[in-house]
Amino acid sequence: MKNATRIFVSTFGAIWALAGIEHGIGEVLQGNAAPSGVMFPSWPDATFFRSLDGEPAMTIFPNLFITGILTLLFSLALLVWAIWFVQRKHGGLVMIILSIAMLLVGGGIFPPILSILVGIVAIRMHAPASPGVHRWDGFRRFLANLWPWSYAACLIAWLSMFPGLAFIGYFFGVDNPTIILVFLLFGLVAFILTVFSGFAYDSQAQASS
Repeated sequence: MKNATRIFVSTFGAIWALAGIEHGIGEVLQGNAAPSGVMFPSWPDATFFRSLDGEPAMTIFPNLFITGILTLLFSLALLVWAIWFVQRKHGGLVMIILSIAMLLVGGGIFPPILSILVGIVAIRMHAPASPGVHRWDGFRRFLANLWPWSYAACLIAWLSMFPGLAFIGYFFGVDNPTIILVFLLFGLVAFILTVFSGFAYDSQAQASS
């Protein structure tokens, strides 16, 4: 088992599933009403989410209560799958399917898209080591040693986005698109670095064993 990749997939799959649950709660609380369109805010009147434009989502259903219930179900399924079952042979594919369903029924925009990317990473857990990887031993060792730090940075970056941005917007009145963009870029760079350093860590562990 590729432990670094498994830890990454389970952690961030769970974070995006929790983000989906948060969207679903906001949609259920809006009751039996029609959304304003395919795209709509999950929390339209919540001051806490004002800096995030009410947490945008999309749905193929014309009822917010039904949308919210489905979002909760798919998000909860994704949470359970990411934590306990994603290491199975087709775990990554199931994660991708659940993430697409979450996207279509109101689980937000960024959470399911990022969860799809995590599912793609999960598929790599069962991929054999690339032949000829010994040519990159020095660089691989560097990335492997970097993994704990990049994982921590990635975790901090995305927790700063969710729920960090909502907290600083609500308690400190910070509502600056530039700050959101900086956090997003930092999160994406940390995401990519953590994926590849995790692959290197697992590859080195396999080689050692």
